[in-house]
Amino acid sequence: MIRVLVLSLVLLVVSAGSAMADRRPSCYSLREAEAEQGIRIHSELMVIGLNCMHLGQEAGLYQKYQSFTSNYSDLISGYESTLIDYFKRSGHPNPVGSLNLMRTAFANKISSDAARMRPDIFCKRYIPRVSQAAAMNRQEVKQWASTFFPSHPVSQPICEQ
Repeated sequence: MIRVLVLSLVLLVVSAGSAMADRRPSCYSLREAEAEQGIRIHSELMVIGLNCMHLGQEAGLYQKYQSFTSNYSDLISGYESTLIDYFKRSGHPNPVGSLNLMRTAFANKISSDAARMRPDIFCKRYIPRVSQAAAMNRQEVKQWASTFFPSHPVSQPICEQ
């Protein structure tokens, strides 16, 4: 009888755990979507700065990226924390690793764009983004990150609010 009771309790706990797993967030809040876009922007600016800094088309390009990173380090860090929290709630076994994989995917995407184009064409097309970002104030950066473009959708649907 005790054995049946213990087995019943174990089954109840396991089924409750799987019911909780089924409630994992499968969509982003607006804040989470903004965070993903902010991380995408930051990752893309890094790749542009690194790929184009030696072409001489714009002096101090990588330094502009570094300055952007320094000026908005708290915003970028907040975006990272928001996504790590999302990954935790979503049951990812390594939330920090999931964030790093996301950053890598964004960097790889723009790097593959660069590989398909001649370096001078890629840089001519993308350098303005670094200068644009460097000239933005905090509110403008947040506005850019919270504008969702069909050509750059976030990886999760945005929850109905």
